[in-house]
Amino acid sequence: MSRTPVLRAAVVGTGHRAQLFTRGLAERPGHVVAALCDPSPTRMAFHNRLLAETGAPAATTWEPDRFTDLLAEEGIDEVVVTTVDAEHDRYIVPALKAGCRVVTEKPMTVDAGRCARILGTVRETGNSLTVAFNYRFNPVHEKVHALLADGAVGEVLSVHFEWLLDVRHGADYFRRWHREKRRSGGLLVHKSSHHFDLVNWWLADEPREAFGYGRLGFYGREAGERHGLRRDYDRAHGADRAADDPFALDLAADDTLRALYLDAERDDGYLRDRNVFDGPVTIEDDMSLLVRYARGATMTYHLTAYSPWEGYRVMFNGSAGRLELEVEESRWQPPPTRLTPAAGTVHGDTAAEHAGGVRLTLRPLWRPPVDVPLAVTHAAHGGGDPRMLDALFGPVGPTRSEDTADVDHPTATERDGALALAVGLAANRSFETGRPVRTDELITG
Repeated sequence: MSRTPVLRAAVVGTGHRAQLFTRGLAERPGHVVAALCDPSPTRMAFHNRLLAETGAPAATTWEPDRFTDLLAEEGIDEVVVTTVDAEHDRYIVPALKAGCRVVTEKPMTVDAGRCARILGTVRETGNSLTVAFNYRFNPVHEKVHALLADGAVGEVLSVHFEWLLDVRHGADYFRRWHREKRRSGGLLVHKSSHHFDLVNWWLADEPREAFGYGRLGFYGREAGERHGLRRDYDRAHGADRAADDPFALDLAADDTLRALYLDAERDDGYLRDRNVFDGPVTIEDDMSLLVRYARGATMTYHLTAYSPWEGYRVMFNGSAGRLELEVEESRWQPPPTRLTPAAGTVHGDTAAEHAGGVRLTLRPLWRPPVDVPLAVTHAAHGGGDPRMLDALFGPVGPTRSEDTADVDHPTATERDGALALAVGLAANRSFETGRPVRTDELITG
């Protein structure tokens, strides 16, 4: 009787999000996490404890400068990249050249040059790169895709999309490395790549041009002083002025954040709890865009990173009617006290305490509106995470449950990653130039 071959995986970047992949691979037959790669031995030790909890053997640990040695010496078949966004290409490119299958967290990268390098390597090697756009696997988003593909509103002529990050989730981007645009590309690259990929996928179309305005109007030193929100401290840990600041993050109060970041500061000096009203902050917190697609549809998009509630509204206007989706991921946020459990400190892992409803309404021409029934969860990014893992690495058990994604569900390719990136990059360029920017000025191939 033949045995299923075991694929040896390396997880590169062992921060909070990487837990999903470390556990997910360890729990699935046919995969073993053979190696971890990160600047911090402390974070890698935490992930080895996760492996031990699943009954898997410990992975070897490697410094980033020895990544190519890792690939060769450990016989790696697949690589999962969950590092700082600006460093994705540093690992994607050599992994593809080594013949590995590569899965990278979104965004694929943060600028046009790095994107061209990745796309060129995929073409040269013919190897597989997948971008982990988990929002495609949210059952609500799948329902929207199915309705549009079936022509429920006819030809889609325009899209209106508003995404709101509440003051707990939104603030988190301004206390960590994401606040530096050179590392994250800004929220239109890091966060909104999810949303732009969804629209590309929903419309089965490609963005051609974007125009936008963006500003830092709420976070940062200047805005914090203008609105009377700023407290005088650099980072929250050990700062008396942060003790009752609702915008401060108490790393020591959360076992996971303490282990991954506070205890790891001695390794790399990374501070996870910076003051959101202090500098330097080089990303925007309020962004408005107009996007034109290849077949003529347009999208108006707005991202707010300081809202009292969290969720999104997206509306499709078509030749046969209108489709409206509204999701309330949190109706409001109370000031944080003690951050427990650990998973709840990072948005999307568990449902918010004050999660609201989800409404999907089809409004056909000349007929009454129809409320589309939905099975909804707010945890695990709307149920997208486990379904995405099933699509990427196979199911945990021998059979699929009703909650898992279809076998044929399309994962996002490097081309999808580039097209989602293109909107954010064009918008960022538009902020600087004050003019519409064509995506093919930035992304080619």
